[in-house]
Amino acid sequence: MHAKARFLGHSVHQMLVVFPLGLLATAVVFDLIYLAGRSQVMAAVSYWMIAAGLVGGVLAAPFGTIDWLSIPAGTRAKRIGAMHGAGNAVVLLLFALSFLLRDQDYAPVPSQMVWAFAGAALALVTAWLGGELVDRLAVGVDEDADLNAPSSLRKPHTAPGK
Repeated sequence: MHAKARFLGHSVHQMLVVFPLGLLATAVVFDLIYLAGRSQVMAAVSYWMIAAGLVGGVLAAPFGTIDWLSIPAGTRAKRIGAMHGAGNAVVLLLFALSFLLRDQDYAPVPSQMVWAFAGAALALVTAWLGGELVDRLAVGVDEDADLNAPSSLRKPHTAPGK
């Protein structure tokens, strides 16, 4: 089942989701570096990475919702997609809470960072669910995909011999 929201033949959601995943995960790494050395620069980097990751998550979500709405009801993919989407909404809320609780002087205390750590832990689960959707259930994968498929820019999207 190929994605409904596509750009140049590829799933928009799959293109955009790498930004919030990378930014939010890296924010947690900078929080840990901050805890180890108390560098204000590391705290500021984490703060702004969370901000950018939240924007990226908000931009990726509607495209995932469009794709999820096209999954047939009663399927395992629909259930997994619902858990993936709801879980990622919680991930964004946890990171937003961490962001909003932090002081503007970029000196977070552990009670402000714990929400980001919880969001990162949950993101591991929701990322696995997203991988399950794509890799196991072939959601967002072109029906003509194979090892010798032509470019997605080529029309029509059919692989030789199919």
